[in-house]
Amino acid sequence: MLRCLPRRHPEAKKQIVALLRERHHLRPGEDNDFNIRSPEDLLQAQLQASHIFTLLLAGAASLSLLVGGIGIMNIMLVSVSQRTREIGIRLAVGATDRDVQWQFLSEAVVLSLIGGGLGVLAGIISAIALEKTLSWAMELSPETMVISGIFSAAIGILFGYYPARRASRLDPIETLRYE
Repeated sequence: MLRCLPRRHPEAKKQIVALLRERHHLRPGEDNDFNIRSPEDLLQAQLQASHIFTLLLAGAASLSLLVGGIGIMNIMLVSVSQRTREIGIRLAVGATDRDVQWQFLSEAVVLSLIGGGLGVLAGIISAIALEKTLSWAMELSPETMVISGIFSAAIGILFGYYPARRASRLDPIETLRYE
């Protein structure tokens, strides 16, 4: 296989193909039994593979965020059901629906930030381990870590909204009777 053939020289490529066909004893109707690739072709294939790998990682990350968000929502729904009496007392002594909603939303955000922080820590440790074992060059950017924190908070708000809203809509009289 010949590799160092610039794409801007089609005439040179034709001459090389003719020479290789002659040396391989190929008849005019036969297919080539060789490939000629330029560095641009190899670079294009590498870029395409990198793009597909990026899409796969994005898909896995999205699925992880969805599962984490559902977990946060379930934890918060259990928290609301277990703290019904506490919510009723807060509402009875003057807390507004907004106060209760803010309390549960902030708890959901804290949960998601803790999970995001642990995820970033696991990512850093994994990157260092891969760098040392496979001798790959790794770059850990602070921007990526900040973006992951923002995504964690957003997941907490998104999936914590329903339980917080549910808690804020509880009837104080019914919650005080709750056992």
